[in-house]
Amino acid sequence: MEARRAGTVSNDSPLPFQIRGTSSTLLALKVIDPCDPAFFIHLANTLALAPGFYRNAPIILDLAAVARKNPVDLTIFCAQLRELTLTPVGIQGATADWERNALAAGLAVFPAGRSADPVSVHGRAAPLPRPSTARLVTEPVRSGQQVYAAESDLIVTAPVSRGAELLADGNIHVYGPLRGRALAGTNGDRSARIFCRHFDADLISIAGYYEVNEHMEPHLFGKPVQIRLDNERLIFEPL
Repeated sequence: MEARRAGTVSNDSPLPFQIRGTSSTLLALKVIDPCDPAFFIHLANTLALAPGFYRNAPIILDLAAVARKNPVDLTIFCAQLRELTLTPVGIQGATADWERNALAAGLAVFPAGRSADPVSVHGRAAPLPRPSTARLVTEPVRSGQQVYAAESDLIVTAPVSRGAELLADGNIHVYGPLRGRALAGTNGDRSARIFCRHFDADLISIAGYYEVNEHMEPHLFGKPVQIRLDNERLIFEPL
């Protein structure tokens, strides 16, 4: 009988793992000036507006704006992000020098992609065309679940629970109670809107501009509401 070499596995043995793609949505931190002495102060103030939303959130560093500059030490930079409870996982939009720095810091290198710029310190993403299709969800969206409508509107005909998250590159329509978090225009579409019949959300965001429950008008809760973006301000209007 032929002996097996070390490191080989019998063809009839099931593998103890699976590798497969996912549709997870990651936040992108667009880095404009990482050497600004107030960078992490401004970022901490931004995260403090919605601590539960950003706590332990995996995040990609969008380095397109600084790609032609000399890299900063990403090991130190990421350590400071972790102190703010963010979890940096990779970079995008960088040159080879930045990529080598990132790999040394244990970060992945992602291909350049569109970013909703939800955690920008000095700027916002440019608007992109409104999607023309829609994703329909008819089952309740429960706590801990995330539903993402890529390049489309999102229509939910069932209740959305506290702790659930809705994301759409286009509009969001909820025909049951809207609790949890709703983020429309995640590709930077500032014309996106959120519509719901029973408003009770923890966090609302359009094109990266957001408002948390504590800062919303109490008379809106339990009412039909639409939310739109006017310049850099979210407008809540009764339906």
